[in-house]
Amino acid sequence: MKRFIDIGANLTDAMYQGIYNGSTKHQPDLANVLERAWNVGLKKIIITAGRLEETQEALKLVKTDEERLFTTVGVHPTRCGAFDDSGDPERHLNALRTLIEQNRRHVVAVGECGLDYDRLQFCDRDTQRRYFERQLSLSESSKLPLFLHCRASAADLVDVLRTNAGKCHGGVVHSFDGSTEEAEQIMALGYHIGINGCSLKTAQNLSVAAALPADRLLLETDAPWCEVRSTHAGSAHLQPTPADAAPLKKERWQPDRPVKGRNEPANITQVLDVLAGVREEDADALAEQVYANTMRLFFPNEV
Repeated sequence: MKRFIDIGANLTDAMYQGIYNGSTKHQPDLANVLERAWNVGLKKIIITAGRLEETQEALKLVKTDEERLFTTVGVHPTRCGAFDDSGDPERHLNALRTLIEQNRRHVVAVGECGLDYDRLQFCDRDTQRRYFERQLSLSESSKLPLFLHCRASAADLVDVLRTNAGKCHGGVVHSFDGSTEEAEQIMALGYHIGINGCSLKTAQNLSVAAALPADRLLLETDAPWCEVRSTHAGSAHLQPTPADAAPLKKERWQPDRPVKGRNEPANITQVLDVLAGVREEDADALAEQVYANTMRLFFPNEV
C-alpha cells in the first residue's frame, strides 16, 4: 500500500462535528474520517492551525493519537488583526512561542502564516506583512520549518523570506496555485511546494504541477476544503470511486461514507492520481518520493 502524509488538514473545522454554516446536520464523525484516512495509507496528518485558539484545540486532538497526529502553530494572514486586537501583540506572539516550547513533540511547523492579498477585507497588507515577519522569529527560535500561505502575493512573500533568510529553517508554500516562475523563486530559497485540489483546477495549474521537481513536492488535502471537483481540469485523471464508497449528501449521512462537498484526508489519493497523471509518472514511485520529502522536512529525527 502507498504511504502518505497529509501536510495540511483543518481537522478542527466544525464540519467534522456535523455542523455546516452554524447548523447541525449529522453526528460528529471525525473518528470515522480518520479511520478512512488510515485505511488508505495515511501514516501522519499535520493539522493546520491559523490562530492561537485553533492550536490549543488542535493540541487536544493531537494528544488522542500522538504517533499520527501533529499540528502547526501560527496566525493566518487574514487573521493577523488578532495581534493588535489582543492589546499586546508581543504577548500574543509569546503565547504562540510558549505553545511551541511546551509541545515540541506535537508541533512540527510554524504557521499557517504568510500573505493573502485576495482577501484584504479581513486584514490589510501592512498588518499582514508586519506580523508575518514577526512570526518568523518563531521559526528562528524553534528551528521549525514554515507552513506558508500565499495568495496573490508571491512577490512580497519571496521578498520577506529572502530578507529574513537567516531566521528561517525551510518549509512549504501550501495550496500552491501560482505560476512556474513564482514556484521557481520560492524553490530557489529552499522551500517546497504543497499541492492539493485547489492547485489542480485549471490547465495552467496542471502545467505548473507537471514541471515541479519531484524532490520539492508535498501532498495535502486542506480538508474540508480544496477537494478535486468534477469541474476541475485535473478530474480527468481520477480513478473511479466504488459505488458503495461514493460521498453522500449530508442530509443522508452515514458514518461509513464520506460527505459530498466536504473534503477529508483520505482524498489525498485523488491528489496523487491527478499529479501522477499530469506528470506521466508511476503513482507508487511518486507517492514514495513525496513521502520521503515530507519526512525529511517535518520529521527529520525519524529519517
